[in-house]
Amino acid sequence: MGGRVVVVGSVNTDLVARTRVLPRPGETVSGASFMVAGGGKGANAAVAAARQGAAVALVACLGDDDFGAARLADLAREGIDLAGVRRSSVASSGVALIVVDERGQNSIVVVPGTNGLVTPPMAEEVTLAPGDVMLTQLEVPLPTVEAALRRAHAARAVAVLNVAPYQPAVAGLLPLVDVLIVNELEAADLLGAPPLTPERAPDAAAALRTRGAGAVAITLGGDGAVIAAADWHDRLPAPAVTVVDTTGAGDAFTGTLAAGLAAGLHLRDAAVRAIASGSLAVTRAGAQPSLPTRAEVDALLAAGGDH
Repeated sequence: MGGRVVVVGSVNTDLVARTRVLPRPGETVSGASFMVAGGGKGANAAVAAARQGAAVALVACLGDDDFGAARLADLAREGIDLAGVRRSSVASSGVALIVVDERGQNSIVVVPGTNGLVTPPMAEEVTLAPGDVMLTQLEVPLPTVEAALRRAHAARAVAVLNVAPYQPAVAGLLPLVDVLIVNELEAADLLGAPPLTPERAPDAAAALRTRGAGAVAITLGGDGAVIAAADWHDRLPAPAVTVVDTTGAGDAFTGTLAAGLAAGLHLRDAAVRAIASGSLAVTRAGAQPSLPTRAEVDALLAAGGDH
């Protein structure tokens, strides 16, 4: 049966406008379309894991508002355990304002709202067992992230941290992390280095392991990912796809990797599936609407999407 994926993280409502070019400061541009969809790195990763067949529980906080009610309904339809989701009237539900250009690149403003009310005790109260995966990111307060990682270690579960959005203080948490997920910019920031090239990513992954992380996955967009563990490392390519919208691609990778680990896959095999998932996600608009199913990932891999 495998273990569960428990996500401690954010839930947002994404307000997405598509336009030809991203506006410059002070500039107004005409949009081609508008969409409202579920988002937030925590919720996105939870949905990604659920669509891969994992049993998923979410620890989060939403406002007593229409956005909060809509997101709860969305997540319930995905079969996610929402017992750890609280509602609050202290703040509004989190919102992300996203502009996507015709190349699929995006510009995002996040208003955290109730995501800032996800507390350490909420993470500490989570039921975990050996074989479960605790997954967290940095859109909730850092003390809560630390509490989630410590809870995972106490339960002998797998602690997975996606360092997004980057915060310098997260460097002190690396010894608590079993699997660290970063993109090339986040890896460079953690190391205090210039932006990474794909050729330098293996050295960066090894360097991050010396900072305390048990294993490291550096995502490289269309160049795939580099994975480094205690006794092996590998560079895994990504299939060639047509990019529509990069929003949510990193969360597709993260949630799919967590689902693979919870199912007992080797880290390399879980990463192959995660890369395929992220590649499929960029071919569609939106964050949660773009997240693929297990069958879609299987089909891409069967068609040769792992090389």
